[in-house]
Amino acid sequence: METVAIGTTGRRATRLGFGCSSVMGVLGRGPSLRLLETAYEAGIRHFDVAPLYGYGQAEACLGEFLKDHPEVTVTTKYGIEPPKNRSLIGLARSLVRPVLKLLPGAKRKLAQVASHVAPKSARSSFTVAGAQASLERSLTALQRDYIDLWLLHEVEAGDLEGAEGDALLGFLEDAASRGKIGRFGIASGQEKIPALVAAHPAFCRARQYEWSVLDPVPEPSSELRLHHRALTDRFRSLQEALSGRPATADRWSAEVGVDVVDADVLAELMLKAALVKNPGSIILFSSKNPQHIAENARLADDRDLDLAAAKFYELVQASGILQSTRPQTATAQPETGGH
Repeated sequence: METVAIGTTGRRATRLGFGCSSVMGVLGRGPSLRLLETAYEAGIRHFDVAPLYGYGQAEACLGEFLKDHPEVTVTTKYGIEPPKNRSLIGLARSLVRPVLKLLPGAKRKLAQVASHVAPKSARSSFTVAGAQASLERSLTALQRDYIDLWLLHEVEAGDLEGAEGDALLGFLEDAASRGKIGRFGIASGQEKIPALVAAHPAFCRARQYEWSVLDPVPEPSSELRLHHRALTDRFRSLQEALSGRPATADRWSAEVGVDVVDADVLAELMLKAALVKNPGSIILFSSKNPQHIAENARLADDRDLDLAAAKFYELVQASGILQSTRPQTATAQPETGGH
């Protein structure tokens, strides 16, 4: 699989990365580890995690996996702390899991309820003390003495102002020089990136934010980019819009050479477009479906769909469907393998 360099360490990450937001969520440790192994066996060598994921348990689960795979590269983050009563959440999850096996249709409803009753995670004030404590906790959980890519999670330009921001930048640069991190950067909402880059370019040596076929291609940059949500929040609305415009769907299918209304084909086009239109970037996805993980890894290496994905992107960008499908609120991720 194609790779990109991370930092100055000589280590390289696969362009397709696995997002660990599903690890230790509904899944327990055993299934989570098998999911990570599935991604590894498919050829994926970059894994994206955060202290928040899996109710605070995803980093430790990934760390157990990393013991046998030292060549794997890892992104983790600082900025959002997990809920404090993680043990209670873990107990509740273990009690509910047998019910979900008998009633799989209850999963989505349970997730909706859990989002309301689970304690909210605390957002950091982005201080040196907080960064140092978070970095050490992540290193311990991941069972490593370095982290390839460390990002400020949901940071905003105002968080990095003044003396505290200068001190935090000094801490990050020192951690990189001592080999604690290979590269640092920001992970935030797409709308927050321009202000961060304009006001604090030194923090933005890597930039992680959402990108899909509904977005313009980013300006060329020497900084490392990571993109997620190639499908999430956009897939269903785009498919519905195409289904509601049969003449447009037929024309696009003829021009692209595949059926753009077919769910599996559309998912492939959207993920492949993210890879094709963002050369040199890492494209992240998450899935709990082993078959989808394997299919996405195969897709990353399959050059036959490159031209079709590029053409599909051009059609989306040139059409009015761009404005009509951009969601106003987040929706559940489709089980098509996208992040």
